[in-house]
Amino acid sequence: MSGTQRAHRVAVLALDGVYPFELGIPSRILGAADGRYEVLTCSVDGRPIRTNADFTVTPEHGPEALETADTVIVAPVAPQYVTLDVPGEVTAALARIRPGTRIVSICTAAFVLAAAGLLDGRRATTHWQVADVFRRAFPHVDLDPDVLFVDDDPVLTSAGAAAGIDVCLHLLRKDHGSRLANSVARRCVVPPFRDGGQAQYIEQPVPEAGAASTAATREWALARLDEPLTLADLATHARMSRRTFARRFNDEVGLSPGRWLIQQRVVRARQLLETSDLPVDRIAGEVGFATGASLRQHLHTAIGVSPQAYRRTFRTAR
Repeated sequence: MSGTQRAHRVAVLALDGVYPFELGIPSRILGAADGRYEVLTCSVDGRPIRTNADFTVTPEHGPEALETADTVIVAPVAPQYVTLDVPGEVTAALARIRPGTRIVSICTAAFVLAAAGLLDGRRATTHWQVADVFRRAFPHVDLDPDVLFVDDDPVLTSAGAAAGIDVCLHLLRKDHGSRLANSVARRCVVPPFRDGGQAQYIEQPVPEAGAASTAATREWALARLDEPLTLADLATHARMSRRTFARRFNDEVGLSPGRWLIQQRVVRARQLLETSDLPVDRIAGEVGFATGASLRQHLHTAIGVSPQAYRRTFRTAR
């Protein structure tokens, strides 16, 4: 990063009952981005915070850190600390956030954002185990409990634990491109992008003994995204019936084969938009979309921008 460019300031808000692991994720992931982010941890009153473990943490900052943050990340708390309204001191702290600031929740912290009215009318997610409680408490939020994170810019929400890593890597991709996000992921020894959604982690019956995995077929498909792959093609490669393959695929990945293919094609298209000068129609062909119009539609559905706007963002960043 240029010595004259100010680091993007991230304030991580810790509340009583915080999960220590998730509290440390932003500093670990964003802090590995070669000085591009300054990560500050704060509490609503500057005092020590009880974790859900057998120790407390003492942030170096109080709520004033929220006033100068470019991104605010609210760390999650254990379920017994979750409330359906916002305590006065938390409301006062959130009121310090400047309009337009990017706000992120990890796991149960979505309850804090929803109770503060920050998710009204927005698509959001939270941990699947508390999804039913969330939906009843906040009917004005468009909850999607099947995904690992939701980017409804400038508000992002993510599911439990490791999904905090996913959303922080997503912030890196948004801000600086896939190359840096992949580099940070390698340093932290985590996958740069996890496909599928939360459904793959929900408790399910143990598969029958000797049940075949679809992993090899997913790898095979990733090497052939430019081809018009069908469910029949995938099932044939896996040596399963289409019905068995579709069921097992959904159990393992949390998405249908068709949705997964679209997701992977969008990911590959984003990489090509960031790193090449190929025309949009050519990129569409390279990733398996029939036309440039199809790529535009799927990219807009996934991240809300056109290919040209996405490419301009990363050319400006470079």
